[in-house]
Amino acid sequence: MHRHLRKLLLILFTIFSLSPLLAQRAADAVQIQKLLSVYRKLAELYVDEVDMAPLTEEAIRGMLEELDPHSAYIDADEMRSVVASFEGGFSGIGIEFSVLRDTIHVVNTIAGGPAEHVGIRPNDRIVRIDTVDAVGFRTADIPKHLRGKTGSHVELDIVRPGVADKLHFAVVRDKIPLNTVDAAYLATDSIGYIKINRFGRTTLSEFRSGYEKLGPLRGLILDLRGNSGGLLEQAVGLAGFFLPRDATIVSTEGRAVPPKTFRMEQDGEACDVRLVVLIDESSASASEIVAGAIQDWDRGIVIGRSSFGKGLVQRQIELGDGSAVRITIARYHTPSGRIIQRPYKKGKRQEYYQNHLRHSDDIAQDSLDAAAPAYRTLRTGRMVYGGGGIRPDVRIADDTTGFTDYHAALIRRGVVNEYVVNFLDRERTRLERNYPTFEHFDRKFTISDAQLDKLANLGDKHAVERDAEAMDVSAPLLRMQLKALIAQRLFGTECFYRVVNRTHDEPFRRALEVLGNWEQQGEPLLENRG
Repeated sequence: MHRHLRKLLLILFTIFSLSPLLAQRAADAVQIQKLLSVYRKLAELYVDEVDMAPLTEEAIRGMLEELDPHSAYIDADEMRSVVASFEGGFSGIGIEFSVLRDTIHVVNTIAGGPAEHVGIRPNDRIVRIDTVDAVGFRTADIPKHLRGKTGSHVELDIVRPGVADKLHFAVVRDKIPLNTVDAAYLATDSIGYIKINRFGRTTLSEFRSGYEKLGPLRGLILDLRGNSGGLLEQAVGLAGFFLPRDATIVSTEGRAVPPKTFRMEQDGEACDVRLVVLIDESSASASEIVAGAIQDWDRGIVIGRSSFGKGLVQRQIELGDGSAVRITIARYHTPSGRIIQRPYKKGKRQEYYQNHLRHSDDIAQDSLDAAAPAYRTLRTGRMVYGGGGIRPDVRIADDTTGFTDYHAALIRRGVVNEYVVNFLDRERTRLERNYPTFEHFDRKFTISDAQLDKLANLGDKHAVERDAEAMDVSAPLLRMQLKALIAQRLFGTECFYRVVNRTHDEPFRRALEVLGNWEQQGEPLLENRG
């Protein structure tokens, strides 16, 4: 009990220490005493034995939920995952997995990882981990069993399609990288594409390696769609990669902390490369810092849909038992002075996230611009708008072509994923023989009408009522998705994006068009038109 009391005291004193003047007020001491009194009386007098740990954690969460939408409490289990994702690695066996029909399916093995070394293959099914039956595991539970200390052993029983008996593997855990760059490839002879999924400890080094691999470039597409943010210093470094020395990248201001400005200390490595940044409604925080700096300095063109609008700075404070609290202490400003954070009401966290899609609806952008504060970019003085989030220079509405209720049901019920797994069970050997490289696969492999019919048959088995008309509408989209998922499992994650970008991605297509016709389409977008 005393450990939980100390934890509650620590967070209370931490919160108040952020504002020394506030902490001195007698009223605050009264409130602290009130909380401690309730804690003691519950522990001493409640009719039943009380586990105070979950009550303490709910009290902390409750306090923070009455503030802004990004202050948060993170328990010890969550913190371990957070640390791994930011640090860029963890110790485990090195597989990508999914759960299908209560069974763990190996989607891919990480090149050079422990699982690959012992002969585990994509499409294997893990049915036992050490002495525990793994069938029926929830997705969230699996890392707890597969991860562990470097050098420790884990025993796996695996069912492999086409092999009668279970296979037993003894795997020695090792450090596994968590890559933050999903793809880095040449979209044309002179235009590169790099997709970053989050900003972790290794993002800048991964990006630099990918960029150098592409060779000399005339233009680059930097894809930050779906990137919800991460580490500030990595975002600053990435933006600085494209900006000259002394360029301001972002600044912060808050009531109880001194203002701070982040600038480039030297010229970026790609100050002259033509640049397009792709964003959408899920691009947030660190992604918005990068996009905002590029836009404010007229350094490149931002294409896509309005970003999320998360511009609050959190300070993470560890609480001694592996848990932590993140307390908002400041706001981010872009170089022109725009506030990235979109408006919110304290204590209305659910409403804030529900309004997210309405905020990003490009149909209403003209009216939003009319009501938003206007700013001038720093090189050409063109107009950009504040009020929350980054608004693209070229707005492209979400492409819903091919989306039907039938298509959504096939996705939601796991039918598409199951079909891909079953298809690879049957055809992997033939595919690997016929398509030794992704380029062969991309040129020659297609999804036939017969395969779509088999997909619909599988949907029937999962109570997804067949809709011939909807299937005709969704067929092109389903062909692309199936091909991309098969490519991912055969050749790696990058090849998923190579299929999707080329066949069904209007922002990507427009980015290629702008970069390929820079003088006619890119430069005019960066001019001050009054």
